[in-house]
Amino acid sequence: METLVLFLCVFGLLAIGAPVAISLGLSSVAVIALFSTDSMSSVALQLFTASQNYTLLAIPFFVLASAFMTTGGVAQRLITFAIATVGHFRGGLAMASVLACMLFAALSGSSPATVVAIGTIAIAAMERVNYSRDFAAGVIANAGTLGILIPPSISMVVYSAATDVSVGRMFLAGVIPGLIAGLMLMLAIYIVARFRNMPAGEWHGFGHLLHSGKDAALGLFLLVLILGGIYGGVFTPTEAASVAAVYAYLVANFGYRDTGPLKDRAWEPEGASQAARDGQKALLYGAAAAGLLLILYFFAGLSTSGTERLALAIGPGAAITVAYALLRARSGSLAALGPGAGLLGVNLGLTAKAFVPALWNGDNAKVMIDAARTTVMLMFIIVNALLFAHVLTSERIPQVITDWMLNYGFTWFTFLIAVNVLLLVGGQFMEPSGLLLIVAPVVFPIALELGVDPIHLGIVMVVNMEIGMITPPIGLNLFVTSGITGMSLVRVVKAAAPFVLVLFVFLIIVTYVPVLSTALPYSLMGPEPH
Repeated sequence: METLVLFLCVFGLLAIGAPVAISLGLSSVAVIALFSTDSMSSVALQLFTASQNYTLLAIPFFVLASAFMTTGGVAQRLITFAIATVGHFRGGLAMASVLACMLFAALSGSSPATVVAIGTIAIAAMERVNYSRDFAAGVIANAGTLGILIPPSISMVVYSAATDVSVGRMFLAGVIPGLIAGLMLMLAIYIVARFRNMPAGEWHGFGHLLHSGKDAALGLFLLVLILGGIYGGVFTPTEAASVAAVYAYLVANFGYRDTGPLKDRAWEPEGASQAARDGQKALLYGAAAAGLLLILYFFAGLSTSGTERLALAIGPGAAITVAYALLRARSGSLAALGPGAGLLGVNLGLTAKAFVPALWNGDNAKVMIDAARTTVMLMFIIVNALLFAHVLTSERIPQVITDWMLNYGFTWFTFLIAVNVLLLVGGQFMEPSGLLLIVAPVVFPIALELGVDPIHLGIVMVVNMEIGMITPPIGLNLFVTSGITGMSLVRVVKAAAPFVLVLFVFLIIVTYVPVLSTALPYSLMGPEPH
């Protein structure tokens, strides 16, 4: 009786247009008030406990990092790098858009943010070389879904919070499936391009590839910082999220200077001499190499003192500075280092002068407000969903469903079919975080009883959330793509449909080849205890 009332309340409220969070919270309170042996004080206790969840603290920081990366020019640099990598294939610009989405997904952890950041630039670029708008929109809508599969992923953090599995293992588990999904989309694009005789770009050589990679390096280093820090044992996933937010702020304001008080101040001003430009590059490359080595030494846990690590890093850094000045600088001598040091000093002075004003800059304030709004929306859904999960647990609903499934002869194989169907249908109507928090507490104990690995189950659920982002009527990526292209929602749905079939095939592969999800996390961190 309690189960029936609970789910009727939830779906009834959703049917009349109530927000997901209100539907979950109000239904839970009604069942506790009318049927449960719990007191009403348990509502306040559960809401407070949910808001104090340490794992969920990662969400606002990942949202903030994503906001700074989206605001800056990171997306344009990633697209340039992706075009330099695969743009020379037939259909290469569309394939490059998928690769750029994969790279940006690794920085943002958000599907809508990936669609906005990459799609705004890539769709217009594809149209300029005679790709149809429908084809371009379909590619971006589907590739953007990789934002919740390739780590770091907010959906993975939510699943970990709901089931108490390791966030670090979940992040590692998403690497191989994320790469496979991206490669499958690129293969589908290549096949279509061959049939439709789509254009291929020019191969500009490895020099252009290295140059574009260098321009995108500051953004891509965020992935090294997050995953290297977590798996090097330096910090927890929640601490990694806070480090990512600070790093993204520094890169956007003082590295790329795409926002903040230095927005119109280039690192190489027009009046600077060529020698000063070359010398500054030599010094910056050397310093960057030394800094990167220091960080990698720290992550690797070398059993040396700080002074020894510094010496091990400074040597290669100095060698790179000298080599660049001698081989790459137009003067071909170390003389360029003098004017280069002067120009670098000016830039560092500007950075120091702008550091405090950047904290109150209007551009940064807007980013913070937007990130705060997104965080409040997500957390409101999450705390109400965790209250819903508490009611499910207290009323022993998962145990009842488990017994029913076992009595009817469900195996792990048929159970995963049922989970996929449930999530594919639910994903059409609900936001991923809310749906995960509703379904995960129900299916998780059943999965353990049937021998399904908890990390594998998490990846299967996240892939289903991926497909939910591009299926009507609530698929968020469809609405975002419609907004940035000006196309009708129906037209976007038709454009995305062929590539959705690719993701369905991918879902089947991930569901029934669990080693794709478990190989990497278990080889590096061991099995998930349960």
